Amino acid sequence: MRQTLGQLLRHATVGVLACAALWAPCGSVSAAPAAPAPEAEGLAFGERYRALQHGNIVRAANSSATCRPQASSCRDVQGGAHAVNGDFDMSYIDVDKDPNTYNSSRAEVRLPAGSRVTYARLYWGGNLLVGEQKPAADNERVLIAEPGGDYKEVLADTVVGHRVADGADAFQASADVTRLVRDSEPGLYTVAQLNVAGGRSAAGAWGGWTLVVAYENAEEPLRHLSIWDGFAPLGSREGTQFPLRDLPFPAGAGGRVGLVAYNGDRGTTGDSLVLTSGDTTTAFGDGANPVDDVLNSTISDPRGAAPSRVPAYANTLGYDSDVFALGQALPNAGDRATFRLTSQHDAAWAGVLFAAVDARR
Repeated sequence: MRQTLGQLLRHATVGVLACAALWAPCGSVSAAPAAPAPEAEGLAFGERYRALQHGNIVRAANSSATCRPQASSCRDVQGGAHAVNGDFDMSYIDVDKDPNTYNSSRAEVRLPAGSRVTYARLYWGGNLLVGEQKPAADNERVLIAEPGGDYKEVLADTVVGHRVADGADAFQASADVTRLVRDSEPGLYTVAQLNVAGGRSAAGAWGGWTLVVAYENAEEPLRHLSIWDGFAPLGSREGTQFPLRDLPFPAGAGGRVGLVAYNGDRGTTGDSLVLTSGDTTTAFGDGANPVDDVLNSTISDPRGAAPSRVPAYANTLGYDSDVFALGQALPNAGDRATFRLTSQHDAAWAGVLFAAVDARR
């Protein structure tokens, strides 16, 4: 029988990243476990971080589950073919060759030279209701290793979104990892022991992680940086809204916007990310994300900006972590605009949205 995360950690030598917010020396992993983070079925979206600085926001992300290679179409799907997670018996991605972990994947934090990290937050989540169901306390634990480093245990430092609906047992947890990322070199981060289920069901197995990093750099434009998070089902026309308020931007401001969502199926249309500014409404899309199927199981970036991932599957089978260029979505100057993420047909959940908007032209 597969071990739970708590059992595995008693046999692994790891640091406890969340022992204290001030990065005080941590005790032994075999010490009494921390109390589980509280949970709520839904979390209203709120602004987690805001800054006005020369710099930007980047993110590293990867999925934690994929189709079993025994399926004849699995390789084509991993390469980008249309398919949904409910069509497959799903298994874990595990790249670290560590017998003490049952899943692991890697992704790159790419920062320009001379950058200083001002904030970093790790988000992880997925579906628990497919195969073996692990203890709920494991929802708020994960392992992370910085480039060239060893695993450290991360505990959620805020309320965990956790809801059983639409045939799934979905959750998202998160933790502040600013000090770890600030003290590390850019490169590939590994995240392991993400509590998601394998197997096959109508709802499908899915899960993944995203590390969102805000940085300052004197060579970059002055930008408004903002990160929102929550946990909300998207099964309505209204979706979830993210208002930009009191962030004065010039006409034609550039920048980028990113999202994290769960269980979006490729080929199921009716989901979109829209920005409304005054009388102008812009739906985001690009070569990887059709404007009416933006939740299509992709981890994507503006052209030429994609960081490395291991593995780098084109179809993640249920995990979206996408970044879009703002382009001409803000034709008029102002300080009020609203992003709206909707999914009319997918049983999807929204987890994160972030934006970096130029403060000057």
